[in-house]
Amino acid sequence: MEEHIYIVIAQTGTRPARFFRFFTKKPYNHVSLSGDVTLSEMYSFCRTYRPFPLPATFNKEIVGEGTLGQYGFIPCEIYRIPVTRTQKNLYNRIIKHFNDNRNVYSYNVLGLLAVYFNIKWDRKTSFVCSQFVAYTMDKIGIPLEKPFCLYTPDDFRKFPGATLIYSGELNDFYHTVHSDPVLSGNQVAR
Repeated sequence: MEEHIYIVIAQTGTRPARFFRFFTKKPYNHVSLSGDVTLSEMYSFCRTYRPFPLPATFNKEIVGEGTLGQYGFIPCEIYRIPVTRTQKNLYNRIIKHFNDNRNVYSYNVLGLLAVYFNIKWDRKTSFVCSQFVAYTMDKIGIPLEKPFCLYTPDDFRKFPGATLIYSGELNDFYHTVHSDPVLSGNQVAR
């Protein structure tokens, strides 16, 4: 059975997200990883408490809760990346490591400027969402086209080997997948 990892690129309505969209002129400014198509295990570097942008660190994101529950319309694209069983096991270990050591990691606020100005600045315990996703891909053996610290959410829209499986509204996708057992078996179509 083929294994997959899912990249979820989204645009919430938070003030920082609107700010980033204004400057980047890109449709999506947040990226998360999921080990399953149902997105029940979705992770990223993001705010810890819904009302405040900081503190932020590694967090499990749940569609319909927290920041993702604050908005009824969240445009997104979901990409599927095929991985080997070994890569999927490495992915699970990396997620467990970040989860078990959340207090060590922080959101890379200064790294936002470095990414924007395309300055390579690799910080060992601070990530923005796109750096975390690229770092994870690199660590499981998926080749990157540039240093992980320079990735933006938009870069994952053309990530080698990624297949777009959904473009639309995140809540709709989540509720459809969770209400239809056929769709949760990786039979999702655009």
